[in-house]
Amino acid sequence: MPCTNPFRRLLATALAAVVLPLHAAAEAERSHECLIEPAQRIEIRSPVTALIEQIPVQRGASVRAGQVLVELDGTVEAAALVGARQRAGSDAEFRVAKARADYAREKFRRREELRQQNFITVQERDEAEAELRVAEAEQAVAADARRIAAAEVQRLEALLRQRTLRAPFAGIVTERLQQPGELAFTGEGARPILRLAQTNPLRIEAVLPVSLLGRIKAGQEAEITPEPPLQGRWRARVKVVDRVVDSASGSFGVRLDLPNADGERPAGVRCKIRFL
Repeated sequence: MPCTNPFRRLLATALAAVVLPLHAAAEAERSHECLIEPAQRIEIRSPVTALIEQIPVQRGASVRAGQVLVELDGTVEAAALVGARQRAGSDAEFRVAKARADYAREKFRRREELRQQNFITVQERDEAEAELRVAEAEQAVAADARRIAAAEVQRLEALLRQRTLRAPFAGIVTERLQQPGELAFTGEGARPILRLAQTNPLRIEAVLPVSLLGRIKAGQEAEITPEPPLQGRWRARVKVVDRVVDSASGSFGVRLDLPNADGERPAGVRCKIRFL
């Protein structure tokens, strides 16, 4: 009789060591609810207040990374850019200033020689030196003006680039909120022009019981089955495993990436997930 309780405790410990891992393995093998979503959703907004000239895409259009989505009016900047390029490319003022500096330098050299021979006064020599300093300063100003014009060209080119809004990634236009001829405003409170969703890869979101914590790791593969009437089974890979557990529900979140290069797999649908 005294051996019974220790034996039972030993037996219970042995059974727990076998049953609990088997239960966790069975939990991992069974399917869990999940949701297929775009990798990200963004709003295309204007960085400046300007008139919308063109929006060459419609709602539902597939776009590639770098494709033009919106053209804003840039007439003023384009005209200013032409003038800035002309100023940056012209060296007439610099050549005039250089010629004056060369003449003043030669004049000062001759006056210096004459002064050493006592043919002219010190004042005449000093005047020639002052003329040289002024001419050299004018040459420096002309050189600075060319550099400023070149910087202005870069600034105006950057402003013109802001008038063309491009897709930051390949995806789908989910909404078109403004039309050509409307005024696009800048700032968070302004209405966006387009909404865009990235569909490659797709993002799988799943909420798992805490019993699987530690068993699901980044890089692990899972099988995704979409809800009817969609068919097929797809392979996804674990990208993120939450390290904070929701104590109220006893669960934690997992995010997976599902390749979708051909765009055939839809987003926004429910699914079942089974970890392999």
